[in-house]
Amino acid sequence: MKKNYFIFSLIFILSMIIISGCTNSKDSIATISVNSDSEHTNTFKKLNLGELYDFDFKLNNADKTWVNVWIESYKDGKQEPQPIDKLSYGLSPNKVEEGNLGFGIINTNDTRLGFLYSPNATTTPQKIDKIHSVGVFSGWDYAIGDEKVELKLGETYLLGAYRESTGNSIRTYNLQNENEVKKMISDDKVVFLLKIKIEEK
Repeated sequence: MKKNYFIFSLIFILSMIIISGCTNSKDSIATISVNSDSEHTNTFKKLNLGELYDFDFKLNNADKTWVNVWIESYKDGKQEPQPIDKLSYGLSPNKVEEGNLGFGIINTNDTRLGFLYSPNATTTPQKIDKIHSVGVFSGWDYAIGDEKVELKLGETYLLGAYRESTGNSIRTYNLQNENEVKKMISDDKVVFLLKIKIEEK
């Protein structure tokens, strides 16, 4: 009798662990990590096209979800009414989709063009601003590290920020801190925020 009780208890505990593991995996619908040394970014550097901010992206349940990636624009502390670029795609015929996702800036003679790309879609380059070369410091900061970040349904995530500051320096901010992000927007002349949100359809 004791032996049967022990076996039943063991089966029950293992079942609870498996169920718990399944629940946690459902919470994480996708993973993303920085891929700053990818073939995409190296090609941009070699051809001197501009700047590319690349990520490794894996989407689970791609056949049931919708991905939204966009770039918010702020100038002199005020948000522009519309994103400068937006990419939406989903309901793939495949259950899992993975590949490169990111934001690129192409420099022309006097303007910059921005575009978004993902494993399944790319936007047409859009004019985002004039090139300011005198008295302006610019920089890109990733909001996530090289480690994989798990993304959950319905939550908005900041992936990175491109910014310009007048003066002789540009300071760093903690992009995981909402107050720091607000201060950065207030302090810098131009700020672009790259964001992502996954929804179930």
